[in-house]
Amino acid sequence: MADADLHFYFDPVCPFAWMTSKWVRIVQRQRDYRVDWRFISLRLINADVDYAAHFPPEYEASHTAGLKLLRVAARIRDERGSEPLGAYYKVLGEETFEREPVPGGSAAAVHRGTHALATEALTRNGLPADYAGALEDSSWDSVIQADTDEALSLTGKDVGTPILHFAPPDGSALFGPVISRLPDETEALELWEHVTALGRFPGFAELKRSMRERPQLPAFGVRPDEVGVQEDWHGGSRRLKK
Repeated sequence: MADADLHFYFDPVCPFAWMTSKWVRIVQRQRDYRVDWRFISLRLINADVDYAAHFPPEYEASHTAGLKLLRVAARIRDERGSEPLGAYYKVLGEETFEREPVPGGSAAAVHRGTHALATEALTRNGLPADYAGALEDSSWDSVIQADTDEALSLTGKDVGTPILHFAPPDGSALFGPVISRLPDETEALELWEHVTALGRFPGFAELKRSMRERPQLPAFGVRPDEVGVQEDWHGGSRRLKK
């Protein structure tokens, strides 16, 4: 999408990327921004990491599921262009995070069945169900790796998901914002103005805290009128050790 106002790099199993995408969609409705949904894979970022030693037990399966779902997205983009990707991601997020909790909420896509989830997202958007065959086709990984490398070239490597590139190709890019609660219509625009203002200042690098609330999502057992418990994300990662 050559004339996009924002490049949004997402991994479909990241709950914070999903929360940020919901905020961006609220802004989109009010400002008519054009968003190009792009790929960043937590599984590829952590390709050389010993998951058993560094992450909670469900994370390898979750990150692998995200990579597989991105393979389907890569096939969609190859055959249909980038326009359907936002709708595909929207169904993935709704089915993963907007449903009641399952064991290992952050890996809900795994517990509900990655193939079933991909097929649901495809058919609900009028896309061929056989695109789900890309789930096990690692030939798409080079495409996803290229997007991932592109995202990290904009921010540096010590980041997570999502990555937002404002006013591409020359605008700034940031990791985040990482939000645990969904703002209302007015707050969404205020947050957008603050984030983009920070991004426009060329010397701005970082503003963060590692204590995060569990995201305000049904998959984590947090209702819209509740605040999730706080967890320490060890410098932006759920790694158990560096």
